[in-house]
Amino acid sequence: MWKRGAKKSFSTLCDTFHHEETTEEGDDKETNRIELDQISKDEGSQYSLTGLPLPPLGATAATNRRHKLRPFIISPYNSRYRLWESFLVVLVFYTAWVCPFEFGFLIEPKIGLSVTDNVVNAIFAIDIVLTFFVAYLDKATYLLIDKPKLIAWRYTRTWLAFDVISSIPSELARKILPSSLKTYGLFNMLRLWRLRRVSAMFERLEKDRHYSYFWVRCSKLICVTLFTTHFAACLFYFIAAHKELKSTWLSLGADSANDSIWGLYVTSMYWSITTLSTVGYGDLHPVNTGEMVFDIFFMLFNLGLTSYIIGNMTNLVVQLTSRTRKYRDTVNAASGFAQRNQLSIRLQEQMLAHLFMKYRTDSEGLQQQEIVDSLPKAIRSSIAQYLFDIHVKNVYLFHGVSEDLRFQLVTEMKAEYFPPREDVILHNEAPTDLYILVTGAAAEEMWF
Repeated sequence: MWKRGAKKSFSTLCDTFHHEETTEEGDDKETNRIELDQISKDEGSQYSLTGLPLPPLGATAATNRRHKLRPFIISPYNSRYRLWESFLVVLVFYTAWVCPFEFGFLIEPKIGLSVTDNVVNAIFAIDIVLTFFVAYLDKATYLLIDKPKLIAWRYTRTWLAFDVISSIPSELARKILPSSLKTYGLFNMLRLWRLRRVSAMFERLEKDRHYSYFWVRCSKLICVTLFTTHFAACLFYFIAAHKELKSTWLSLGADSANDSIWGLYVTSMYWSITTLSTVGYGDLHPVNTGEMVFDIFFMLFNLGLTSYIIGNMTNLVVQLTSRTRKYRDTVNAASGFAQRNQLSIRLQEQMLAHLFMKYRTDSEGLQQQEIVDSLPKAIRSSIAQYLFDIHVKNVYLFHGVSEDLRFQLVTEMKAEYFPPREDVILHNEAPTDLYILVTGAAAEEMWF
């Protein structure tokens, strides 16, 4: 049911004139201008929260107009570049698993892993070169900087050294490093620097309306937990592997000396998960001082990690149930109000029916008026014209009225839901609203 408010509305038609400049300066400005549709294709959609920054207000907006990037310069919001970044994130997941594993369990490089590592390093080396051609956002002016010298200088004084070091092949690093640092896999641990890309990916997905915020957060927590257990398992085995078997936790296993690498890895993961989950069966525990020190720091770290996971999961669950909890609190408050003031059963039923209808509209995503009220006036008018005009035409009262008057009427209309047997207009009441019944039925009841 829709109602037409009694307040008056006025509309003003504004004509917009466009003056074309014929000077050379005007032509240059027009050449450097990017149309809105091109921006939406090349630099992120208008629905993206991580797209181009908003322009400043007032007169400064003209001086901060978007312009075309220089030749061979890539926008960081380009869809193809975003796809490239997503591909690199997949390689980072591989790096996050293989680097601790090689450091903890391998003494010499395996041919398959070594070749794969070099291919991955080569891809990240290509990304290093590509970064010199990617514009960046200046946080002071909120403009895309596309000058090659500024791009190179910014990258050189920030992440270039870390990216180059993490892309050096491990075979070359073992030849250059001193003998004390030639442990296989030790240099590869520097490649965990690439994990910053995963953090940026989850931050972007949390703002993307195409993905569920709940499942993105859950996936992030699962990834953090799996990496922590994997990293701790590899380090725990590394500490024991460089000492005598009898003086390490490996002596507690049934046949640890003859187990394969994968069997030892499963055993280490078993210890890591039981420690992280605070179960602690006691069948595997530190034996020497080094293992005890590592276990102490790991348990202290687990305190913070467990608090972080529990806090995030609690927040997610509370968000899912907050609407139902609010509804129950409102119903309890309404019931208490009715009982305290000794309202009739009919009024109590109408109150509860109205609250339940409001809860249904909220839970089913039908907060129509709240959504419409948050939009600009022009969009609200267009929505009202699309939704209500066809029904107003069918009302006998408005037959023959002009389109302008009908447009003024529909722009003031609002959609409302009424539960069964609810009073809409009381007898002898001076109504200020006009209701148009769309679905359902209305009846006139007389009470004596």
